[in-house]
Amino acid sequence: MIRFGVLGAGRIGKVHARTIAGLGNSSVAYVADALPAAATELAGTVGAKVASVDAVIGSDVDAILICTPTDTHADLIEKSVQSGKHVLCEKPVSLSVERIQQALPIVEKAGKAVMIGFNRRFDPNLGGLQKRLQNKEIGDVELVTIISRDPAPPPVSYIARSGGLFRDMMIHDFDMARFLVGEEFVTVHALGAALVDPAIGGAGDVDTASVQMQTASGKIAVITNSRRATYGYDQRIEVHGSHGMLRAGNVPMTTVERADAQGITGDVIQNFFIDRYVAAYAAEVTAFVNAVESGAKPTPSIEDGLAAQRLAEAATESRRTGQAVRVS
Repeated sequence: MIRFGVLGAGRIGKVHARTIAGLGNSSVAYVADALPAAATELAGTVGAKVASVDAVIGSDVDAILICTPTDTHADLIEKSVQSGKHVLCEKPVSLSVERIQQALPIVEKAGKAVMIGFNRRFDPNLGGLQKRLQNKEIGDVELVTIISRDPAPPPVSYIARSGGLFRDMMIHDFDMARFLVGEEFVTVHALGAALVDPAIGGAGDVDTASVQMQTASGKIAVITNSRRATYGYDQRIEVHGSHGMLRAGNVPMTTVERADAQGITGDVIQNFFIDRYVAAYAAEVTAFVNAVESGAKPTPSIEDGLAAQRLAEAATESRRTGQAVRVS
């Protein structure tokens, strides 16, 4: 039985904690949150006790689940592994490449399993797409197109602490591009603007962006993000290869369609990331628990987190300068 301490009782903390509590080989022992009421509510739901962050890390749990704000992640990863705990941490690892690099030797020395929550790798559609690419169903990958659009922008108060769209939102797509292509990108060129909410631009961020990336062998990825999609949570991927094309589309609320003289219409697509990726979150936690039990190194790893962060920083710099940036 893998016993967890959960740090952060917000939306994603609740999702993960309930998954852990529902597995037969894991449980939640402690919950910590800056808001005592949130910690108490979640602890009551999963049969855990409420404690402070330091008390949870110093307890007798086997693993720490980190669902706190991004700027706390690296510190909590270090403290957790140094206390002998395995770690499942929400993305990103940190807001800077340098901070992740500082954490790497500490994680390596501790020898504990550390997994970063790029949950989309575990989505049945996207994960299935990647497996079919590995099986060479469409030959060699040449061009990857990733579309990710949120239903509505977050509050500006969130933007101020998020690290910006490239580090906060597009970080998932950077990881997915690496996951699908199987090579590292060496050139990044980004465009961005605040077209949805002027207040986001006033906070120094963008809400609409496009990034082009290329590997040393020439493979190209194109990523587009928007903080607004009036029709739901838009998540699509297309991969073009030497022998054909594979595509993963949006998931509708139902598969019911209506056909009449005006045409064929279907249901709306899902409207929230927790709904769209519910299966992915469950599979992610299961994979982490299995890795801890077996002693295998889980993926995505902290090194994957570092690679995605390099791309996010390159995109941020490219957008600032208007020039393509080489990834070091």
